[in-house]
Amino acid sequence: MMDSYAKTEYWFESAEYDLQTARAMLETKRYLYVGFMCHQTIEKALKGIFVARNPDEELPYIHKLVRLANLCGLTEELSDAQLFLLDTLNPLNIEARYPLNKTLLLQSLTQERCQTLIQETEALFQWLKMK
Repeated sequence: MMDSYAKTEYWFESAEYDLQTARAMLETKRYLYVGFMCHQTIEKALKGIFVARNPDEELPYIHKLVRLANLCGLTEELSDAQLFLLDTLNPLNIEARYPLNKTLLLQSLTQERCQTLIQETEALFQWLKMK
């Protein structure tokens, strides 16, 4: 059984892997998965913080980023821009898996938008690593 430090490391290493995958998806122009992997990066980082701060609690099986930030006690520390990013990334988790209107979603995920998503995700990920 992993201790809370090992669990935290697991989540942050997985988040880093997903961020690298987001970059690879950008390079190969698979924009639908850039947003999905950015969401996964932040979700896993938040879960890492949750297990570090709540070693005796069961990790909740949720994917909503603002809810996870709330459970970590981070909501008050997040800037408006960071909260906006969480709101932006949140639907990309479901939309990438089950795209109801794939064409419309792909039109919104331009190369420029995806580059911005990755840059903002990287910045938030670095901030979360310091928590």
